[in-house]
Amino acid sequence: MKLLRSLASICLLAAAALSVPTQEKRVHHQADLSDRAHDDSHGFKYDHEAFLGKEEAKTFGQLTPEESKDKLAMIVVRIDTDKDGYISHAELHHWIKHRQRRYIEENVNKHWKDYDKNQDGKIAWEEYKNTTFGFYLGEEFDDVEDKATYRSMLKRDERRFKTADRDGDGMATREEFTAFLHPEEFDYMKDLVVQETVDDIDKNGDGKIDINEYIGDMFSPENGESEPDWVQTEKKNFHEFRDTNKDGYLHNDEVAHWVVPGDVDHADNEAKHLIQETDTDKDQKITKKEILANWNMFVGSQVTNYGEDLTKRHDEL
Repeated sequence: MKLLRSLASICLLAAAALSVPTQEKRVHHQADLSDRAHDDSHGFKYDHEAFLGKEEAKTFGQLTPEESKDKLAMIVVRIDTDKDGYISHAELHHWIKHRQRRYIEENVNKHWKDYDKNQDGKIAWEEYKNTTFGFYLGEEFDDVEDKATYRSMLKRDERRFKTADRDGDGMATREEFTAFLHPEEFDYMKDLVVQETVDDIDKNGDGKIDINEYIGDMFSPENGESEPDWVQTEKKNFHEFRDTNKDGYLHNDEVAHWVVPGDVDHADNEAKHLIQETDTDKDQKITKKEILANWNMFVGSQVTNYGEDLTKRHDEL
């Protein structure tokens, strides 16, 4: 029995590793991207954490400033598609969108090889399920400590897979599998994105989000830790902006406005921000010189795909 328990625990860890990655299961955009003040005059840590995450923001630190500038200069050449020596808003916006798509394509390719076992160009639900949860199928293992977690993972993945499978044939094409991994990129997956967010934050299971659940999802004090100022801002946001019908809860339609606002183009906003901050002569376009003069802002933005492009060869971009 001890052997079975050990094997079950090991395989649950394997299932967790092979199932949809946590950051992709949880398509939930925090209202603020960093708990640091967004004040460029005091540095760009907000921008770095907003687009990299705290750990990824350290990526560009692997290179010297000189190496970073050299590699960034090569990226600038790629962005300037009309070769006029200037980066326009349209070019910068196009590049950021390109990098977003490239990241998604690379992510899907990485996972595709794990699941298309018969190499028929599609991934069946059974292939995904057997690869991810195979050890458990047909077995109960009532004494497995994380049995509830396993069942929850399986149920969540099956619901997302079936929603992504538009024709309902139990097989995911590459596009459908992309929708499975990145539902926030597909309009027909938006309701699922909202429901997953509610499921994650709604701890008491009443189908809606109260203020304590909303704040608790972002901040849980440890060892007498004092409440940061931004928590008060988020409480105000909850009551004044998120809870539109003022009943004290966030329902699915209100969560939808929060996590999947249809009129927000983040790439456009980022392009405008970068130009505004680096366009010294205010001609609404930026030069390589202006970009390199602000290199530490760019290596921490979506322009360099979360800083990772700086560690790739030029021909890999």
